[in-house]
Amino acid sequence: MINEAKFYQYFKKNTPDFWFTRLENSAALGTPDALVYGKSGHFFTIEFKVTKRYKLRFSPHQISFHVRHPHNAFILVTTTAACCPILYEGSQIRDLVTSGLMLEPVAKGLAACIERLEKV
Repeated sequence: MINEAKFYQYFKKNTPDFWFTRLENSAALGTPDALVYGKSGHFFTIEFKVTKRYKLRFSPHQISFHVRHPHNAFILVTTTAACCPILYEGSQIRDLVTSGLMLEPVAKGLAACIERLEKV
């Protein structure tokens, strides 16, 4: 069984070319879990989510953040059964709320997710 903290550590360990800053913010609700600096010299954010089923739960603040910041913001999802990262862009959050994992991701699998994020 994997939780969000373990998923974050797994992804961080497997992406040595990215520099992660874990964001623990109680003042600005909805802020994603990590601010990431890529080797291209650009920053982006990642919200880590772990789910048991196809549905994902987001707070209204998380939805609002991604609606207001649709670019260079990502949602990285996995299931509790298997650690297979699935990547969505922040601009997809409304569809992700309604469709869950049935929504077509921008990348699926560790290598594909890393490749997509390297392009930021």
